[in-house]
Amino acid sequence: MSSKVVLASNNAGKLQEFQQLLAGRDLNILPQAEFNVPEVEESGLSFVENAIIKARHASSIAKLPAIADDSGLEVDFLDGAPGIYSARFAGANADDSKNNQKLLELLHGVPSEQRRARFQCVLVYLRHPLDPTPLICQGTWEGRILTAPRGSNGFGYDPLFLEPTSGLASAELSKAEKNTRSHRAKALQCLLAQLSH
Repeated sequence: MSSKVVLASNNAGKLQEFQQLLAGRDLNILPQAEFNVPEVEESGLSFVENAIIKARHASSIAKLPAIADDSGLEVDFLDGAPGIYSARFAGANADDSKNNQKLLELLHGVPSEQRRARFQCVLVYLRHPLDPTPLICQGTWEGRILTAPRGSNGFGYDPLFLEPTSGLASAELSKAEKNTRSHRAKALQCLLAQLSH
């Protein structure tokens, strides 16, 4: 297995999280930007499909194994939305702040017990672009949506996601704490276990 792996993402927050989670491992995660890999349209209807689309695209251009993650927030009250549209919930060019604002507007007045949500992460590892048996791992992080943002760590919906065991928002957790609990950490542990076989 090549120790160089391209990460099919331009999200700086994700890259940093992967590099922290893989510190000390024999995997050198390189951002797709280093290989001039453009964004690819996420035309799948599930996290798995989108992750495979991104991994194939990055692997074919970088000529390296690829890891892609497709992740998002599912809110029960919103029938699983924003789901695969988490990054563009408030529109094509929406930023974290606009996405969070839209989520709060949709949940305005909804009582705490009906604000259950979870972060989902599906990780795909492709050995090469035509890999017929990609490794697929999933991690889930259960929580609730707060009524106002808290904390300044993290990215995405972290300021609105209440982590139940600590009573803190995901954005109030230290990086080390988040990396032991998060959906991405769980999916990555699963992937590392599969890669070591």
